[in-house]
Amino acid sequence: MRKGWILGILLTLILATGASIAWVGNQDGKITIGTEVALAQETSVNQAITDSGQAAIKQAIANVGPAVVRIDVTAVVSFTSPFDNFFNDPFFRRFFGEPFNVPQERERRAIGSGVVIEYAGEKLVLTNAHVIDQATTIRVTSLDGQTWTAQVVGSDTQLDVAVLRLDGDTTKLATAELGDSSSVEIGDWAIAIGSPIGLSYTVTMGIISALNRNIEKPSGIGRYENLIQTDAAINPGNSGGPLVNASGQVIGINTAIARQSGGIAIEGINFAISIDPVKEVLNQLVATGKVTRAYLGLWHQEVTASMAEKFGVAPGAAVVVEVVSDTPAEAAGIQVGDVITRIDGEVVTHDNLNRVISAKPVGIAVDLEIVRDKETIHVTVTLEERPSEEELYGSTAPGATESQAAMKFGLTVGEVTPNLAQRLGLHSRQGVVIIEVESGSRAYWAGLQVDDVILEIDRQKIASVDDWNEIVSGMDEDANPMFTIVRDGRTRFLPLEE
Repeated sequence: MRKGWILGILLTLILATGASIAWVGNQDGKITIGTEVALAQETSVNQAITDSGQAAIKQAIANVGPAVVRIDVTAVVSFTSPFDNFFNDPFFRRFFGEPFNVPQERERRAIGSGVVIEYAGEKLVLTNAHVIDQATTIRVTSLDGQTWTAQVVGSDTQLDVAVLRLDGDTTKLATAELGDSSSVEIGDWAIAIGSPIGLSYTVTMGIISALNRNIEKPSGIGRYENLIQTDAAINPGNSGGPLVNASGQVIGINTAIARQSGGIAIEGINFAISIDPVKEVLNQLVATGKVTRAYLGLWHQEVTASMAEKFGVAPGAAVVVEVVSDTPAEAAGIQVGDVITRIDGEVVTHDNLNRVISAKPVGIAVDLEIVRDKETIHVTVTLEERPSEEELYGSTAPGATESQAAMKFGLTVGEVTPNLAQRLGLHSRQGVVIIEVESGSRAYWAGLQVDDVILEIDRQKIASVDDWNEIVSGMDEDANPMFTIVRDGRTRFLPLEE
């Protein structure tokens, strides 16, 4: 009786799970539990999930796709003749007189993408600034083949975004919804729509691979900040097109592609401008045609965990590595090594300091809370208008020099010669330049590189090789100093960890 009662409960539980039961005709009369129904149910559920996901993606594409346009641009660009240097040679000029240099121009055609939005009751097109740079004519084509000529309403080279207005009737033109890029997470679905290599209305899909990426611009002038990284395929012609989430909202503007690193071909590393900064400047672009930003006049880097104790702040803070001459920061007395923790009471970090300053009105005075030598002070700074990208940035070239100095931590350094200073784009000859980094040394693993210029060690200034020899001679090989270096025209701190 007891066995029968237990068996009844067992059968009830098994049936409740959806399993099938089959009696096996053997001599023991044992029960064999079949799982055909359970497997079928699991397969059905998985298929339903797959179908649901596909339906959501298809709906997202349907929501945004009709608002994506192809942009054909014609521009006239100047170029340099390969014979200009020959004609300007002193020998040529001596016998043939002044060269007859005539500016040369040629027509350039380019293809990009854009997305139509509705702003203040008007249908406008968002795209990249580099897509329409120097454009003489702009033609926009919609999904259904309608074409318009377009005019540039405004553009911003720092963010690399432009707004176009279409000439003609746009009543039937679809628009896309702008989403919230601050809610984007790694692993979210990402859909790129555009006209890669001229193939209109191409859709690719992947995921969000990383957030808040900062990279050099392909032009070598300036940096992209706060980019979204995705493995959704993006190719030339996709620039200016939308990056879309699974809900059919635009979360970014496709803008850059990584194709090589150290001569090695790479795939699946693509970048889009986050849509939130675009929304923040949209009013200025439409109203004035440009974006005016406030400017402090300094460079900063993130305080790492290994640097935090030396500065007396938490990791993630913004430490000043260079104060630009003739700027609000210099006038206010801000110093290298200061850590900016608050602006007008708002907590700031390395990641958001530039955005907080840029959003302030030009000409106002702001209160900076600063940690200097582990003590908190307050500094008032009157902000000015931010200079152009060309005024702020410059390009440098790598190289080496020769000198003799004490080798320490795996580093061989030398004097900064006039030729070297010119080649590296340095403003002065202060410091020592790294000639060689011993492979596998502590300096190597810390990330120090050939052509880095060392300005300080543990905040002790180094103006020459003699200074270097004097300072490092008193340090053990297992010391953990912090280097202040200049690399690619930018000053930064780099700790030598254990």
